[in-house]
Amino acid sequence: MSWLLYRAGFWIRETGQALDRLGCRLQGSNAFNEEFSRHRTVMNLCMQKPSLAQDVFVAPSAAVIGNVSLGNKASVWYGCVLKGDEGKISIGNNSNLQDGTVVCSATSSISGSSADTIIGNDVTIGHNATVRACSIADASLIGMDATLLEGVQVESGALVAAGAVVQPNTTVAAGQVWGGNPARFIRDLKPNEKSFMHKSAEAYCALGVDHFTATKDGPAGVAGL
Repeated sequence: MSWLLYRAGFWIRETGQALDRLGCRLQGSNAFNEEFSRHRTVMNLCMQKPSLAQDVFVAPSAAVIGNVSLGNKASVWYGCVLKGDEGKISIGNNSNLQDGTVVCSATSSISGSSADTIIGNDVTIGHNATVRACSIADASLIGMDATLLEGVQVESGALVAAGAVVQPNTTVAAGQVWGGNPARFIRDLKPNEKSFMHKSAEAYCALGVDHFTATKDGPAGVAGL
């Protein structure tokens, strides 16, 4: 029954758009053609609906799709894609996914590990990173352009360097720095690096508030829920 109601609602919404286009054609040269974008910042996929905390920031050009949950003060920045169509994506409190990041899950994993993507609290993921069907524990940092493949486990307080490619089913131990392609252990984190990682998450929480305020009433639609 719920599936039928979903489909009925979908076609009603599509019908409204079709009627608008028909009206414009009938008005001919007198029609006012408003620019319309079909982009939806947050959208369900059939019966899979995102779950967002009240103080989340999702940038207008980002896409949060399907089985995705975002914790308190999480932020999803411009051009990000979170695609929960094959499995679950969970983002913890105070975590930030910076511009251009792609996060997805998988239907299953060859290794038998979870095909969901679980990101903990106070995690920073740098610009243009790719995260697929892996687990990132609290207070970790993933550098810009890094790639984490299926089954990767990043333990608490670890750092994956910019541009690194972490091979499937690799464990990045707590407090370590990994880098390279394929990624390997480089050294242990220094105290000042650990402090920076914590401050990075805090800074993006504050910045997310500013961007939410600036975009919530803009033409792109809902920026945070």
